[in-house]
Amino acid sequence: MLEALLATPFVLALLVGLLPRQRRRAAAWLAALAPLLGLALLALMTPDVLSGAGVRSLVPWVPGIGLELSLRLDGLAWMFAGLVLAIGLLIVIYARYYLDEADSMPRFLAFLLLFMGSMLGLVVAGNLVLLAVFWELTSLSSFLLIGFWNHRADARDGARMALAITGAGGLALLGGVILLGRIAGSYELDVVLASGPQVLASPLYPYALVLVLVAVFTKSAQFPFQFWLPHAMAAPTPVSAYLHSATMVKAGVFLLARLHPALAGSDLFFYLVTSVGAITLLVGSWHAIFQHDLKGLLAYSTISHLGLITLLFGLSTPMAVVAGLFHILNHATFKASLFMAAGIIDHETGTRDMRRLGGLLRLMPYTGVLAIIASLAMAGVPLLNGFLSKEMFFTEALEVQGHQFMRWGIAAAAVLAGAFGVAYSLRFVHDTFLGEGPARVEKTPHEPPRWMRIPVEVLVLVCLAVGIAPAVTIAPVLHAAATGVLGDAVPAYSLAIWHGLNTPLLMSLSGLAAGIALYFGLRRLIDLYGISYDSRGRRVYEWKLETLARLAGRLTDGLENGSLQRYLGLVVLSALAIGAAPFLSASLATGESQPMPPLAWLVWGLGVSATLATVRLHRRRILALVVVGAVGLAVSLAFVLLSAPDLALTQLLVEMVTIALMLLALNYLPEESAPEPSRLRRWRDGAIALAAGGGVAALVYSTLTRPLDTVAGEMLALSLPEGGGGNVVNVILVDFRGFDTLGEITVFGIAGLVVHALLRRARMRPERVVPGPADPLLIPNLVARLLLPLAMAVSVYLFLRGHNLPGGGFIAGLVLAVPVLLQYVLAGHDFVEQRIGFDAPRVIGLGLLAAVLTGLGSWLLGYPYMTSHTDYVAVPLLGKVPMASAMAFDIGVYLVVAAGTLLMLGMMGSVRAPRSGGAG
Repeated sequence: MLEALLATPFVLALLVGLLPRQRRRAAAWLAALAPLLGLALLALMTPDVLSGAGVRSLVPWVPGIGLELSLRLDGLAWMFAGLVLAIGLLIVIYARYYLDEADSMPRFLAFLLLFMGSMLGLVVAGNLVLLAVFWELTSLSSFLLIGFWNHRADARDGARMALAITGAGGLALLGGVILLGRIAGSYELDVVLASGPQVLASPLYPYALVLVLVAVFTKSAQFPFQFWLPHAMAAPTPVSAYLHSATMVKAGVFLLARLHPALAGSDLFFYLVTSVGAITLLVGSWHAIFQHDLKGLLAYSTISHLGLITLLFGLSTPMAVVAGLFHILNHATFKASLFMAAGIIDHETGTRDMRRLGGLLRLMPYTGVLAIIASLAMAGVPLLNGFLSKEMFFTEALEVQGHQFMRWGIAAAAVLAGAFGVAYSLRFVHDTFLGEGPARVEKTPHEPPRWMRIPVEVLVLVCLAVGIAPAVTIAPVLHAAATGVLGDAVPAYSLAIWHGLNTPLLMSLSGLAAGIALYFGLRRLIDLYGISYDSRGRRVYEWKLETLARLAGRLTDGLENGSLQRYLGLVVLSALAIGAAPFLSASLATGESQPMPPLAWLVWGLGVSATLATVRLHRRRILALVVVGAVGLAVSLAFVLLSAPDLALTQLLVEMVTIALMLLALNYLPEESAPEPSRLRRWRDGAIALAAGGGVAALVYSTLTRPLDTVAGEMLALSLPEGGGGNVVNVILVDFRGFDTLGEITVFGIAGLVVHALLRRARMRPERVVPGPADPLLIPNLVARLLLPLAMAVSVYLFLRGHNLPGGGFIAGLVLAVPVLLQYVLAGHDFVEQRIGFDAPRVIGLGLLAAVLTGLGSWLLGYPYMTSHTDYVAVPLLGKVPMASAMAFDIGVYLVVAAGTLLMLGMMGSVRAPRSGGAG
């Protein structure tokens, strides 16, 4: 069931995204189905979770290195999954009425479901690597949602900032995950969480802890990374409500809770986490008081409450962990309702600026009452849920163990934050719903549609129910979550609205009184409306971006001077440095060499002579190309001598295509070559060429003289019985290392599409071109045209025999491309396009699809991805004919190679020349 729970949002995101823009209602109903089905599946697993057994699922992923698709649902994951799904359902209902007709509802809801699925994957991941994958998915999906209104500059900037900060945290998390896996000896969460003492004793612990905390602090907007969150308010309000209550920023504190058994318990953890949490708590709550935008105020209040939760987890006592989990639940309910109320105000008035609002309680009484109750919950007023978790926070702040400065500092921070929280909550209520106004609003304020207000009503009712009867409503959920973190160490506690007259209650009442006095005192002493707060963190971020851009510009200017020779030299030097690095600490091992036969000396002499001739004739370009072709021919003959006919045939065909392509390219080069370089430059280039050639020669010699008891022997032995083919090279390509081949044809197809995208605007308009009798190239043209059907027949023949004899999809594709290429060279682009016209990009896509579906076929039948199968089919007159499933994969290779080659050549042959003459 865990797989179904995880897959549901992603599947429905795909279905919703395929709906046309006009199907707004259908998109909303379909999107609401995802959290509904998820909640139903979660309900079925609830008895196992509450009993303490939990639910687990394990599917092999990369068993060779110990990676598995591991999912686990304990109490903590169950609580967060419930939050993600329940609040996600309310957000979908709310978004149906919030978004304007100009907004694409299917696209928005598809992004939202992708976000929901990413967060679900994060909370139910049972493997650290899988957790890191979903962590990054939450950053990517939130980027799409924050930048949904991409016509607005603030939305684009906010999305980029969020992705940059949280993406950097994701890289830090990956490093921390690797270190934790190395310390514990496994990436499975069950093993890592049980290895707490081993992790704390490891010398790698400080590095792993800091890397994980960087991820936590960036995702949950902790100091000094808190500046990105207010800028994410450019997103539509449903996104803000979801992001602040149940997803994204809660991912950081979830990770802190998830890894608490493994990381907590050291002084370093205590001081780092509590200090950052306390600073964030105060900075966020203080800045919230001076915000003029409703969502800006709520954003800084979220920063403050996340700091409170972080501080509680930093204290590390069992009761502090319970208090942190309790506040996660309470904050999710009142913050989601407040954001949706702010969105209703914006939707019905046209503004969120509190300087233009006021007096809305008499114009929007239902919305006003709901928002006021949620604000009081945020302030921690008794009989509301926020009061209970705030009482727990004050209790734990008084019981801090450690340095006296930390004890007094945390207690003082708790009281100050309580006062600041009351002050900004009071400003939200007073400046929006009370007093005079509204003024200069774009619309006449009125109540929203009934269903737009229902999600707010549900959440406010939860705030009241938990605040009045916590033991009945929230206690089982909180106990399950605390058990998921603390196990058997869950302390005894009481969820009640009255614990007698004690110090935490006096602190709470003092905070309420101080907050009221602070707000009205600030209104009297200063002009709150005249203060404009500019984030220092944002300025530092922008300065870093500008500095990075300047450095990148200088580096680019220093490297790119338009000289292809220089670029090639840098590439070769880099390859030399990388290739030589392993041999600085180890020698180049060689074995016994065999004497070369006379024919091999002849081929070697041909290659060396052609190479020297190319150097001598490089200024006579066409002649140099012919000599370069002789070098390629020598290489092909060398492969023949080494009993590698597949490689020889491939090399020969690649040489043909390359030479013809270079002939096309000569048409766009200047007629005159560059001046003869200086003697120093010639010696430099010669030295680089000799070093590169000598290095490759040494590697080849080492390979040829090594013993033959390598993996090659195993492939030779397994080619026929397991791959079903006598041609070992082809079996390797389409079976043994099919993943590599899939990646190669993907890159090849992308290269063809990139060439097409770069050159399509420079294409000539096709004109009807028919070679006439006086055309001096008439005979070669006719010969090239006659070669095409013959080449097609040879291509099919080589493809069909490739599994047992030299051939295969790659060679067959090149054979098909060669005669077409000759016609491009001889007859020109227009003539070829009129005779041979097909949609090459589509054929590339079909080829890749055929290759991928071949692999999926084996997967659906219960075998590992891309497992091949060979059988023999009885054919009349022919007898038993071998049929391998790898042939379907090879069809994909064939289509991609042929279409990609023709696409690139066609684009090169159709580009307008910059001058009238060709290259000499």
